[in-house]
Amino acid sequence: MSRVLAGNPAEFAAPAVVTLAPYVPGKPIEELEREYGIRGSIKLASNENPLGPGLRALEAIAAAAGDIGLYPDGSGFALKRALAAKHDWPMDGITLGNGSNDVLVMIAEAFLTQQSEAVFSQYGFAVYPIAVQASGATARVAPARPPDAPMALGHDLDAMAGLVGERTRVVFIANPNNPTGTWLEAAALERFIGSVPPSTLVVIDEAYIEYAQDEAFPDASRWLAAYPHLVVTRTFSKAYGLAGLRIGYALSHPAVAGMLNRVRQAFNVNSLALAAARAALEDGEHLARSVAVNRSGMKQVCAGFKALGVRHIPSVGNFVLIDCGRPAQAVYESMLRQGVIVRPVGNYQLPNHLRITIGTQPQNERMLAALQQALH
Repeated sequence: MSRVLAGNPAEFAAPAVVTLAPYVPGKPIEELEREYGIRGSIKLASNENPLGPGLRALEAIAAAAGDIGLYPDGSGFALKRALAAKHDWPMDGITLGNGSNDVLVMIAEAFLTQQSEAVFSQYGFAVYPIAVQASGATARVAPARPPDAPMALGHDLDAMAGLVGERTRVVFIANPNNPTGTWLEAAALERFIGSVPPSTLVVIDEAYIEYAQDEAFPDASRWLAAYPHLVVTRTFSKAYGLAGLRIGYALSHPAVAGMLNRVRQAFNVNSLALAAARAALEDGEHLARSVAVNRSGMKQVCAGFKALGVRHIPSVGNFVLIDCGRPAQAVYESMLRQGVIVRPVGNYQLPNHLRITIGTQPQNERMLAALQQALH
C-alpha cells in the first residue's frame, strides 16, 4: 500500500536552488534504443573521443582493479607528481577533481558568496551559470560576438572587462569554448588577464586544448607564475578518452589550491581514474592519434556541411556548431530516429543550432547522411 506524504520538503530548499535549471547531458545510446526500439546507434552528442581510452590506460585500469576494495589516495600524489612535471608547476598548486566540472564547482563554492559577482560570456559553458547561481552569487553575462563577426558567437573580452567590478570574484572563460568551438588568441587573452584586478580569479577552462593544434593557440598554464589570480582547468574526458572515469584538475597559485582543497570532497577521484590518468599522460601515441582522427574528421564534416548548404561556426575543438536555419529540435529528433545522437543547444539560447561531435570517418559519414535526410 502506498502512502501519501504530507507537505513538500522541497519548499525548504535554498532559494537559489529552487529556480536552478539542472544540467542536461547528451542522450545515452541505451536510452535512445530503448525509446525507439532501434539498434546500432552512434552518439555524437557529448564531445567524447570516438577512439576511447588508449591501451596504456586500459592496462592501468585492469592493474588497479584489484585494489578497489580500498579507498583511493585522497591526495592523488602520484598523478599530481606527473602533472607537476608536465606543467612545470608545484604539486601544491594542483587540485584534482571528479572531472573538470568538479573543479569549476569548487571554485564557485570557495570564492563566491551572495555578496559577490561572477562574469562569463553568453554561450559560455553551461556549468558556469549553474555553479554561480547555486553559490548565491550574481551572474554578469557579457554579450557574445554577433553572428556576422569574424569570430561569430565567440567571447567578447571588451564586453567581459566592462562587467568586472568591485564585487567580481571570478571570471570564467572557456578556450576553446563549448558549445561554439570559438577561441581567443594569446595576446588578447593575456592582456585581459593582466587587466583584471588581483582580487578576482580568472579561470581559463581548457577542456579542449589538446585539439587546438595551432602553435599560436595560447596555453594559459604558461602564464601561471606571472598572474597569481589565474586558474587553469583541464580534463581527461576529451582527448584522453576517459570521460566515463570523470577526472580533471586545476592549476593555480598554491594559496588558491589550498582554498579549493578545503571544499574538495574526500576521495573525490577514484582509484581507477587516478591510475588511468597517469597512464594516459604517458601515452603520447594515443593522444596524437586521437588528435589526427579529429583533424581529418573536422575536414570531412565541414566539407559535408558545405555540400549540404549548412552554415557552421569554425571550431578548434572536437565538435562543430551548425545552424539548421530553422528550429533544430525537429532535425534532432529526425536524426534520433535514424540512430544518430547529436546535441540540441536550446538551453544556450541557440534554438536553431545543433552541436555535433567529430567521430570516426564511418560515423561522420552516417551523421552527414542522417542530417541530409533530416533537413530535406
